[in-house]
Amino acid sequence: MTDHIEDFQADYIELTADIVAAYVSNNSVPVTALAELLSNVHAAISGLKAGGGSGSAPDKVEKLTPAQIKKSITADALISFEDGKPYKTLRRHLTLRGLSPEAYRAKHGLPADYPMTSAAYSAQRSELARALGLGQQRRKVANAPSAAPEETVNKKAAPAPEKPKRAGRPRKSAAA
Repeated sequence: MTDHIEDFQADYIELTADIVAAYVSNNSVPVTALAELLSNVHAAISGLKAGGGSGSAPDKVEKLTPAQIKKSITADALISFEDGKPYKTLRRHLTLRGLSPEAYRAKHGLPADYPMTSAAYSAQRSELARALGLGQQRRKVANAPSAAPEETVNKKAAPAPEKPKRAGRPRKSAAA
């Protein structure tokens, strides 16, 4: 039985050495960090065999209370349950972490109407859209037929002034 355990330990050491050697051959690692790198890789490999998570496995998230959910929504920002930082919009943050808004809501037990953008940011974008006149085209087109048609005047149109000559190289002559 002890031979079996010692054999696993030897395999872990060889595997650790192989992984660290491959990593060091492709990455610049200071000599002082090699010992820490070796111990971290060995601990991770040993933890995998023992069934313990090494931090890379997704941790089970506790169900959030309504108070925590309410506290995460502020006027200026939304507090992410992934890293605890405030964001104006969560979409880009979640995309970087490989989550969709639906998956984020499901993971943390959030309601379907949980916002993905802060209220202040949404209001700012809405005000900007109104200032630019976005969404007004349909109203203008709908009002146009009800306006009285203008009378047309049959006057001879003045000829358009000639365009000035363009600067640049002269054209090739036909003889050439």
